[in-house]
Amino acid sequence: MHKSLLILFLVLGSQVTMSQTTVIRNPEIAQMVSEISSDSLEHHVRRLASFNSRHTLNTNAENGMPAAQQYVLSKFNNFAKQSNGRMTAEIEKFTIPGDKRRVLVDSPGANVFATLKGTDPADDRIFVISGHMDSRNKDIMDVEGSSPGANDDGSGTAAVIELARVMASHKFSATILFVAFTGEEQGLKGATYMSDKAKAEDWNIAAVLNNDIVGNSNSSETLIKDNLKMRVFSETIPMAETEQQATIRRSINADNDSESRQLARYIKELGERYVDQFEVKLIYRSDRFLRGGDQTAFARNAFTAVRMSEMNENFLHQHENVRVEDGVQYGDLPEFMDFEYLRKVAAVNLASLASLANSPDQPQEVKIDVRGLSNKSTLLWKASVIGKTKGYYVLMRETSSAVWERKFWTTDTTLTLPYSKDNYFFAVQSVSESGAESLPVIPSPLSR
Repeated sequence: MHKSLLILFLVLGSQVTMSQTTVIRNPEIAQMVSEISSDSLEHHVRRLASFNSRHTLNTNAENGMPAAQQYVLSKFNNFAKQSNGRMTAEIEKFTIPGDKRRVLVDSPGANVFATLKGTDPADDRIFVISGHMDSRNKDIMDVEGSSPGANDDGSGTAAVIELARVMASHKFSATILFVAFTGEEQGLKGATYMSDKAKAEDWNIAAVLNNDIVGNSNSSETLIKDNLKMRVFSETIPMAETEQQATIRRSINADNDSESRQLARYIKELGERYVDQFEVKLIYRSDRFLRGGDQTAFARNAFTAVRMSEMNENFLHQHENVRVEDGVQYGDLPEFMDFEYLRKVAAVNLASLASLANSPDQPQEVKIDVRGLSNKSTLLWKASVIGKTKGYYVLMRETSSAVWERKFWTTDTTLTLPYSKDNYFFAVQSVSESGAESLPVIPSPLSR
């Protein structure tokens, strides 16, 4: 009896030991995460909501969209003082073409953004963190009516402002753009303008983290109250996929491995590494039904982009006029937000963004050898072009798994693993001296 109990305890103990995970946090990133303030986020949301209307087509310089733009710009300029000249901010004006739908005639538009210049002259990568500052009522063409837009998308804009404050005094290899778009509700106008410009001018945008509706933890209808989860939406088949890319995808059955999906998995890993009591849920859709977000404008131009969003939406406080009806308060008001929840979402963004911006570039020409029958898997690649690389992780997961399950470390540019290439998916990511990991790269088949 005693021997049986001893064996049982040893088995249970070994299972517990095998399930343990060591969490290693970069001290600088952990410190930045700790500096994000729910009070600061609340202040920005309430100030944005105090403008009568942030409708894109509202031109009231005192209490409309131009006033909101000036507020965001003033914050960026204030934070820039801590950057030793590396951060600059501006309002970039453009013309929104009339479409006879949501913009009847050609109208003025503007994006507000801060640029935190990277410290490595050879690193031309740009990482974008964004939200949209425009708001709306039930009638999308109601330009003058009160539309506080606290959560949609004062929450995302506030997160962008707060990250600019915390990150301005820190150094990153790559450049970071903190962007508050306008025209989202009128058809992704501001994001489309920037994305098209980036494509035309050949910007090296490595990732876009778009935050839209990220500050509420209570759902309508189901009455769920949960501030422990958020969602990341990522496209399955890339909108801008070429026929050559489609051929490779089909040949290795990588329908679940778009670059945006790799970014989403990266955000889950980094977010849960640095933010306690929080889970990042991967939603394998580009966005919600009947809705859209600024990340789509970048996906159309083949940039890697995802949407960050709250887990449980409350539709009483989205796209609704402020009113009380049958004893129920409608409208997107600050009092219906959860600012501690918003802090957690902002922290997930910061942890991911800071790690990405200090990582080496992705490994180049990643291949998996499929030239012969084997129960082993050999991967090979070329070194990263940008940044100093300490080594590489080869990632592995079962084909049915949503996330990477194992990491194998190597300082070489090839690795053979005793796992069948037929049974697993693999990827490779570069790692810097400080431990910052690049986005993973799925291998193409090496067949001859």
